[in-house]
Amino acid sequence: MKYSELEADILRLIVAADEADARAFGEETVTRLVRPELLHGAAEDDLTDEARAALTTACARVPAIGAAELHDALATIYNGILADDDLDAGVLTAIRALAHWHSYLEGNRRGELYELAIRSVEEVDHQVSADLDDILATPEMAAERARIRRLLAPDSSREHGTTP
Repeated sequence: MKYSELEADILRLIVAADEADARAFGEETVTRLVRPELLHGAAEDDLTDEARAALTTACARVPAIGAAELHDALATIYNGILADDDLDAGVLTAIRALAHWHSYLEGNRRGELYELAIRSVEEVDHQVSADLDDILATPEMAAERARIRRLLAPDSSREHGTTP
């Protein structure tokens, strides 16, 4: 499967998912993208202490944090970024995931779930350097696609013999 085909498959799944499955997918995916080990590479000069605390707290409270509280945390984080175009990759992943999740919470925008899915695929790709012409060739990428399908189309997963 080519990368563009994976993107199209993810978009189709997100559009077709019912509200409960879409929300569950978003919660699990944002939680995956803000896990603590992604923040360990942050240098002292990436964020102010206040921004680092806001990021750590927001990440720890996902998905329980509400849109208003997340909005305030993101404002604190954005105002406390010290790095010029060289923010730690894990910190950047977490901030982007929180921003997409906030946007989804505020307006129930399915496009934000698509963005979370793509960030999750990119995070796996960062770990294994997947081939864009055969994106599912690595077990890690195949597992990520299966995770996405299981959450967004649980009935379809059972019909196709994949584990939910």
